[in-house]
Amino acid sequence: MSPRVALLTPFAHPSVRGNAVTVARVARGLRERGVELAVWDLAATPEPAAEAEIEAYDPALVHAFHAYRVGPLALRLARRAEVPLVLTLTGTDANHDLFDPERAAVVRRVLEGAQRVTVFHASIAERVAAALPDLRGRLVVVPQAVRFDGGEPFDLAAHWALPPGAVLFVLPGGVRQVKSPLAPIPPLERLVTRRPGVRLLYAGPELDPDWGAALRKALDGRPWARWIGPVNHARMASLLSRADIVLNCSISEGGMANSVLEALALGRAVLASDIEGNRSLIEDGVTGLLYRDEAEFERRADLLASDAALRARLGSAGRALVERRYPAPREIDGYLGVYRELLPVAV
Repeated sequence: MSPRVALLTPFAHPSVRGNAVTVARVARGLRERGVELAVWDLAATPEPAAEAEIEAYDPALVHAFHAYRVGPLALRLARRAEVPLVLTLTGTDANHDLFDPERAAVVRRVLEGAQRVTVFHASIAERVAAALPDLRGRLVVVPQAVRFDGGEPFDLAAHWALPPGAVLFVLPGGVRQVKSPLAPIPPLERLVTRRPGVRLLYAGPELDPDWGAALRKALDGRPWARWIGPVNHARMASLLSRADIVLNCSISEGGMANSVLEALALGRAVLASDIEGNRSLIEDGVTGLLYRDEAEFERRADLLASDAALRARLGSAGRALVERRYPAPREIDGYLGVYRELLPVAV
């Protein structure tokens, strides 16, 4: 019998947040390799109930996805049961909470208590190691992957009837500050005056009420842009396939964004903010385009909107990159390698 593994996450399916998408993909891949595991969604199960359930489950290893939100519970459980703790760092952990005066102590305590800390890209490992040098030997890079299971069609026309010849920009992701949801509006508004067929579609849940209100206000009176709310992940491949250009405007990412990986895997042209997390996937001019400010966003959005051949070339290179470097089996190999180092009985 395979040793049991308890996965703890702040959000799980049916949530469409990036963390939930990652955990669902990893859990499915591990199960297919014979790992016996259970997932605890701390958004759906109160912490005391989850704690009792996990103790009764008697795992041989605890794996937490998010240092600040679920790390303290995971560390407490692992220490009480005297089993290893694996922690997967999110972008919020590594880029914000680790350096936040009110949250840093919690994050650092969890990091110091984990036997292994996995990150999605070497740049995040370096960032964490610079802050906590003693952690360097326990950091493991396990890149994310792409997997579309049970793909369902997305009826775009039911949400928004596009004009003939429309050029569709899609910004997938939860609406919150770190995703900079308002950033595309001013430059695309100017672009629309020159290219009336340009359209901007937001697809993602409201994760911050203030930013949701700001986005609604910004979209009011702009018929060329629309927010359709959350889209079930099973339909995201269908929706992204309808996009001409996929946007990522984030201030920071945890090494790589699921939305960018998925867009590349589908052969979509990507226009992304020039940040470390996006540079892990986007080689400017090869697998997508990067921008550093509003003016550069506008120029590059104009270029992509006007040049279908460029979009096709970037999309083809992006798809090849994902197939070559980020196949789903490689991600699971990475986590299995971590588990095998820590468990007395190999998984």
